[in-house]
Amino acid sequence: MSVVAMFAKELEQEAQTTRKMLERVPNDKFDWQPHPKSMTVRQLTTHIAELPGWVKLALTTDGVDFATTPYVPVDVNNTTELLDLHERSMTEGRSSLDQATDEQLEPTWTLRNGDEIYSATSKGEMVRISLSQIIHHRAQLGVYLRLLNIPIPGSYGPSADELGF
Repeated sequence: MSVVAMFAKELEQEAQTTRKMLERVPNDKFDWQPHPKSMTVRQLTTHIAELPGWVKLALTTDGVDFATTPYVPVDVNNTTELLDLHERSMTEGRSSLDQATDEQLEPTWTLRNGDEIYSATSKGEMVRISLSQIIHHRAQLGVYLRLLNIPIPGSYGPSADELGF
């Protein structure tokens, strides 16, 4: 199996769990945050929903410079909009992987803010980072949901809520 095919398979597998998590976010909790230094539910879930689109960004650009292309998150105000954003991002990521070759994963991709370089990795490593970020931030969302006393779906097996604990 090619590396691109493995990324595509993983993206699809993680999307199933991500959708289940995003579906649980109540419309009245988008402005909630567990701590002043933490993201709000809206900020966190919007980021999670947008991350599959970073696969396309990694494969079709040489990088991002926040000094010339500031990050402006999509305005999401309810769970339906959040799930729609996730599906659009998944379509972008999936389509980009469907058209990619392993050789296209080799060139350097740079994340920067002007002269300050945050990371310079291969495009393949940036795809991997994007997938890892989905998982990482989804785990944060699990903590948020737990603190809000919202049952958590299983990720790689059943959750304590699904098992009745």
